[in-house]
Amino acid sequence: MAHEFHLPDVGEGLVEATILTWHVAVGERVEQDAPLVEVETDKAIVDLPSPFAGVLLHQGAAEGRVLAVEALLAVIGDEGEEWKPEKPADSAEAAPIVGTLGAEVEHVTHGAGVRALPAVRKLATELGVDIETVMGSGPGGRVTADDVRAAAAPADGERRPLSPTRRAIAENLSRSWREIPHVTTYAAADAAALLAKRSEVGKPPLEALLIEIVVPLLRRFPEFNATLSGTDLVVHDRIDVGVAVDTPEGLMVGVVRGAAERDVGGLAEEIVRLAEAARNRTATADDLRGQTFTISNIGAVGGRYGTPIVPYGTTAILSVGRADPQPVVRDDQIVIGREFPLSLSYDHRVIDGATGRAFMAALVAAIEEA
Repeated sequence: MAHEFHLPDVGEGLVEATILTWHVAVGERVEQDAPLVEVETDKAIVDLPSPFAGVLLHQGAAEGRVLAVEALLAVIGDEGEEWKPEKPADSAEAAPIVGTLGAEVEHVTHGAGVRALPAVRKLATELGVDIETVMGSGPGGRVTADDVRAAAAPADGERRPLSPTRRAIAENLSRSWREIPHVTTYAAADAAALLAKRSEVGKPPLEALLIEIVVPLLRRFPEFNATLSGTDLVVHDRIDVGVAVDTPEGLMVGVVRGAAERDVGGLAEEIVRLAEAARNRTATADDLRGQTFTISNIGAVGGRYGTPIVPYGTTAILSVGRADPQPVVRDDQIVIGREFPLSLSYDHRVIDGATGRAFMAALVAAIEEA
């Protein structure tokens, strides 16, 4: 008996995945739970095991193709068994393949990641534009005819399609910027005490010490550890802190779960593990989703102040810059000191400026008293 295996959502809100490697060819046998196919999601490379034992009768897409979530990925049955799709491959409803990396889109389903009217999709086809790579300027991120024409216009230089990871980053950041009214509050904290403590405990990642400081503040200011859901604010009991990681594929956020239950050593170990997994593309979907607050150490790449974008589904993000030696005033005297530049962005729908300033003042005090 033939069993159909549809592409699962292996990441929160996943729209599509790229087929990288088939471990089993059509006609070959595969055991249940054995590796079947390797796919690339927006932020990770994942091996999908076969949910059935049997012979692979059909591959839903060739390597390099992009497949929509819930589209038919594989069919597994008995040796010698024949399988035919219920609908013809050219049916408008049977078009699960949404594109090819670096190539023209052959089929676009209404369930694909972009939003566009049929007329705009037709225009994109006529102009040879891959609509999956076009950033929409219309309401709700909808791709307009002008967006398609601009994408089709000749330009100097090389035209490069965005990678799946970069497309996902662009879509997520655009959604956050479009829907969340951002406010950013700035401050500077004397870095002496925290840097001294870091040296005393073996120089763990700075983020480990910052998480230890931030956890009690998130208890004190619960709206910073929350999610806006419709007209309700969901305040989380858990504190799962996202840590931004710079990778060759783009910025990723590893999630330190149960941050309140870990000491500095445990936080450091998890941060190092997540960073290595993100850079090696071995991070799981759970490693990269579900944070309730985020910390971005832009000082690691030489940054000082910034305007960090609040990750969608959360209410705040803290950016920490490099503590360079510089003139500072202490006891009415100008001396050379080091200060952490702090940038706190938050959702103004649920956090007022006064609350943002109060959180920042408490953070500065905690850093200086570390």
